[in-house]
Amino acid sequence: MKPPAFVGKRGYRRRRVLDAIRLLPVLGVLAFLLPLLWQSGTTRAAMVYVFASWILLILLAWFFSRRVDDAGQDGRGPDDRSGGA
Repeated sequence: MKPPAFVGKRGYRRRRVLDAIRLLPVLGVLAFLLPLLWQSGTTRAAMVYVFASWILLILLAWFFSRRVDDAGQDGRGPDDRSGGA
């Protein structure tokens, strides 16, 4: 018997949230390297930007972890990718 072509809404959302979590380090590196490209500006402005980016990354990680917890209430593990029951 063939597995279903589409996954459930909960599983799909959970995988997309996990994908977003995997992209957070890349977003963080880009955000922290951006002040190096500024031609003019003060060190003070760059430090405020870096700490604001840091806080934003922490909040995004918290938000995504909550979303994974909410989507994981179906009792399956985070790496259980089996489509059938």
